[in-house]
Parts: sequence; structure tokens; C-alpha cells
Amino acid sequence: MSLRHALEMTSVTDVGQARSQNEDFVAVDADFGLAILADGMGGYSAGEIASSMTVTLLMQGLKARLPEMAPEPQALETLVRELVATTNAAVYETACTRPQCAGMGTTLVLAVFHDNRLLAAHIGDSRLYRLRGGQLTQLTRDHSLVQEQIDSGMLSQEEAPWSSNKSLVTRALGVDPEVPLDVKVFDTTPNDMYLLCSDGLTDMVTLSDIQAAMELMGGNLPLAAHEMVKLANEQGGHDNISVALVKVRKPFPVQGGLLQSLWSRTFG
Repeated sequence: MSLRHALEMTSVTDVGQARSQNEDFVAVDADFGLAILADGMGGYSAGEIASSMTVTLLMQGLKARLPEMAPEPQALETLVRELVATTNAAVYETACTRPQCAGMGTTLVLAVFHDNRLLAAHIGDSRLYRLRGGQLTQLTRDHSLVQEQIDSGMLSQEEAPWSSNKSLVTRALGVDPEVPLDVKVFDTTPNDMYLLCSDGLTDMVTLSDIQAAMELMGGNLPLAAHEMVKLANEQGGHDNISVALVKVRKPFPVQGGLLQSLWSRTFG
């Protein structure tokens, strides 16, 4: 069952002004209600390999498995955790067996829209925001040294953007044989807008400017996404910049046991 009638999605990624290559990778699919973004790290082109492997494997796995998923809400979280664990193992094995990929890893932020809900999963400091009723809310919590310093009282939110440790993540996919995954589920409502982004956006652009772009250009998601990238580049573009935007246009309930048969008719 395609969700394209209910969800509008777009994505854009840009190398920025200071980097020679883009180690971010982002993909969306409105039919399946999927948005995935990864910000790679590692020497040579290893970061690019880690992020592209992660997004590609997760997209392939989710598209293959979602149609056969049981209707119970817990089944979706179980599936996502299983696929992220498998992807982590694949990236880790590649890092261990290919010298040019040694030490590579990636952040991950993943959104699955299903049955009028959003399942959000993340590792690292790539973020997910929701714009609802004029309020922009961060739905993920960074796995970073700066966030730990904020939590312990060593650093204030106002000081965080200027910290020399702001790029140090405490959790990444592919670095270890296993990695913890944070998963949350949120109800969605029509007119919600969701933003997935790498830190190349949030380190350069204020949240008020991000919200303004979403509100003023929300009727044209590609324009809004490109405006955010433009703003980040105008502020220096010190990192790769990636954005995925999702707008909920109408409810998308699952019709009980009809899920598999309807999906099979559409994509089978």
C-alpha cells in the first residue's frame, strides 16, 4: 500500500564549502514511508562507504520486509532493530577486512511512517525535528560528548555551539560489532513537517532560521530543503550538509489485516 497519497518527501545533500568529498548519504521513499540519513566518518573515502552502505542496506531491507510485517506495532520496532544490527555487522566487517576502510563508521537517523505513527531510530548526532503548530521540537537526543557535558552541567545549551568537542560522537554505526539503537514512536497529525539532517546543517544554521525556512517554504519541500543548504553554505559550509523533509498531508491508517494484500497488489 503506497503512502504517497499521504506523505510528501524530498531530500538534498551538498558537499559544503570546506570539504573535498561528501561523506553524507540520504534517501527517501514516499511509497514505503521511509527517510534515512547517514553522516559518515573515516579516512580517505571510508566515511562515504560507511554512510552509503548503511542507507542502501537499510532501504533494501525495509522495502523487502515491510510488506510481510505483522500488523502489531511492536513488530516494526523489532524489524528495524534487526536490520540495523545486520547493517552494523556488515559495515564493521568491511572496516575490519578492507585496509582502506579501517576505523570507518557513520551516524544514522531513520524515520518510518506507518499507521499514523512515526518510528524514529538514531545513532550519533544526526537529528530528527518535528514542526507542529508553530513549534520546532528535536525528537532525537545526540550521542555526543557535548550532549554528555550538557547533561552533566559542564556546558550550557548556549555554549554548546562554540565547543571544540561538538563533532565528537560517543556512538556510531559500524565501529564496534554491536551498537545500541535509540528508538521512539510518535503519533503524527496532518500538516506535521519532519526534518532529518546532518550536523552540517545544525552547526551552521540557527533553529529559528531552520524553522522559518520550513514555515515559509513548506508548500514547496524541495525549495525549503535547498534553502537550508544555501543558508548553511552562506554561513561557511564547514561540513557536508544533508536534509530530508517529510510533510504529512493526510492520515495513513493501516487497514488491519489488509496491509499485506494491499501492499502486494501495489508492489507485487
